[in-house]
Amino acid sequence: MKHKLTYTLFATAAVLLLSACSAKEALPGAKRVDIVMEKPDSKKCTYVGEVIGTQGNWFTGDYTSDKDLIKGARNELRNETYKLGGNVVYMQQATMGSSFGSYGNTTTTNVGKAYKCR
Repeated sequence: MKHKLTYTLFATAAVLLLSACSAKEALPGAKRVDIVMEKPDSKKCTYVGEVIGTQGNWFTGDYTSDKDLIKGARNELRNETYKLGGNVVYMQQATMGSSFGSYGNTTTTNVGKAYKCR
């Protein structure tokens, strides 16, 4: 019985670790949110709020590819915009960071302004 419990705990931890290493998914409606690098036209768009998207941390970052760090942070940016009722994100800042003792990038953070455009 003790070995079965240990195996179950190990398997659960492995599944959680592997799932934490993949990119965050965009919500179905958020997949239509555009990320732009120029401020939208104020005559056609209304500002709805600041949004932040992140992916990675000190624990899972070393096991997550840079591609998934970037994709996950962008998807979270889209999700947050969608939740505010927006359909466009004006990207203001994108950074990648590294935790002490890591071998590469472990986190990605995107900051933007969400807009509802016609």
